[in-house]
Amino acid sequence: MRRLYCLLWLLLLCVTLRPAWAQLAHSMRLEIPSNPNEAESFEVTPLTERGVLVTIRTGSSYDNTPIRYDFQRYDVNLKQIWKTEFKQDIKFKSVLTYDTDQYAYHLFREYDTGTFQFLRVHLDDGTIETFEGSLVDQFDVRHFKVMGSQAYVGGYRHTRPVVMSFSFFDRSAKVLPGLYVNRMELNSLEIDEARHEVNVLIHSVKRHCKFSIRTYNYENKLLRTLDFDGAENSLISGKLLPINESESLLVGNYSTDCTPYSQGIYVTRIHHGDSNNASDTTANSIQYIEFSQLQNFFNYLKPNRQQKLLARAQKKKEEGKDYRFHYRLLVHDLQPTPDGLTLVAEVYYPQYRGNTLAYGGNMRGSDRYEGYRYTHAFICGFNKQGQLLWDNCFPIKELLSKDLTEMVQVSQQGDRMVLAYPNDGEITTEVIQGNKILKEREKFKLKTNTENEKVTFSNKDNLMAWYGRHFLAFGFQKIALTRNYTNQREVFYLNKLTYSDETPDTKSTSATTRKSDGSKQ
Repeated sequence: MRRLYCLLWLLLLCVTLRPAWAQLAHSMRLEIPSNPNEAESFEVTPLTERGVLVTIRTGSSYDNTPIRYDFQRYDVNLKQIWKTEFKQDIKFKSVLTYDTDQYAYHLFREYDTGTFQFLRVHLDDGTIETFEGSLVDQFDVRHFKVMGSQAYVGGYRHTRPVVMSFSFFDRSAKVLPGLYVNRMELNSLEIDEARHEVNVLIHSVKRHCKFSIRTYNYENKLLRTLDFDGAENSLISGKLLPINESESLLVGNYSTDCTPYSQGIYVTRIHHGDSNNASDTTANSIQYIEFSQLQNFFNYLKPNRQQKLLARAQKKKEEGKDYRFHYRLLVHDLQPTPDGLTLVAEVYYPQYRGNTLAYGGNMRGSDRYEGYRYTHAFICGFNKQGQLLWDNCFPIKELLSKDLTEMVQVSQQGDRMVLAYPNDGEITTEVIQGNKILKEREKFKLKTNTENEKVTFSNKDNLMAWYGRHFLAFGFQKIALTRNYTNQREVFYLNKLTYSDETPDTKSTSATTRKSDGSKQ
């Protein structure tokens, strides 16, 4: 009887502990030889269940070597579907890229002129088209989006914001009206495919820092302008997500002193009016959520330090004063959910030599700059009415990046989320469910294809949520036999990683990975 009881107890224990077996596992790997003596860069664009597009750029205008783009599409098993090549005129330099469900776009410009070239790669078969035209000269381009057969290019000319549309049909270019204003900054371009509109989000750097959304139709006509006064709280960034035919949610971060340093996040519902009546567009009162109001925002800190910080903030409030937080946020695109949306943002600060904690520090000279230090990511769930449902925190340890890019990736797996980021050949994961942590941080070492090989150097590690329960890790590695380090090969790797829980599909944006060598820029 005692033996039967023990067996039943062990069986119950195994069932109880079963979720702990879930982990990130190596599925398959693709290696593309990399020549350390050649100027080359690699760009990876995940295509969900359709596979992945790898773009390899070789050559450089600096040493007059021919510039070539190799586009290679692979299926979900990393088997090549098609490959095509494009030889670029050396007079053009690469500016930005953008991807849709059907095409991969590259934007080029001719040196010191207003001539631009748009390259379009059809993802089904690799067919390549190019479109050339004139925008404006002395154009400092910062944003590039495509909707239908029209591209939108945003940036600055003589420090004033400019957004232009370019038609692939007749090569005509037009300036979107009402934006060329002094002391105004472009925040983002948001494409609304359902309404066939483009939203330009801008904010002033004058007193009170007014934030505005200007909406244009496909014919480049200004439909609506929605202004937010920054007298008390100034909006720093904004992301739009349509929730029905007539409403969208606007979510972002805000400050209290018209600076880039965030005090918290905000959310408001926007009611879109008739396109013939701009005054019909209104916004609900903005809900401001200070970082101290989030349950888990400060969980990246040790408990003692967290308690001291919150105690100082509470004391300031009791004295009738505001406690000023100084966080910089990298806000991801909003992810729709059945209930509403998920907001993901990463907290970072610029790091300089001899400066280990530089929240809000001034520039100390480019020769002392080391990169962007990430501290943590926080995740918030909202319903369609804009109400905060939950929040969670994902600490980021010892991650320093030369480029400010989205490092934390989120894979929605049923009612759970797998959070992950890469660093030095390893992937760190955490599993959450709303404000609960289902599985604490774990590290996973990236593997090669054979047991007798060892990674001796890893650089420019990147990660993307791919599809379903799969992630895609990529970057540069040097690999040697475990018993012989003399003959090493350098490769650009793609590792397909699978989390063991069954999940629905997710989608991610593309990212560019380049070698650290200056010639690869």
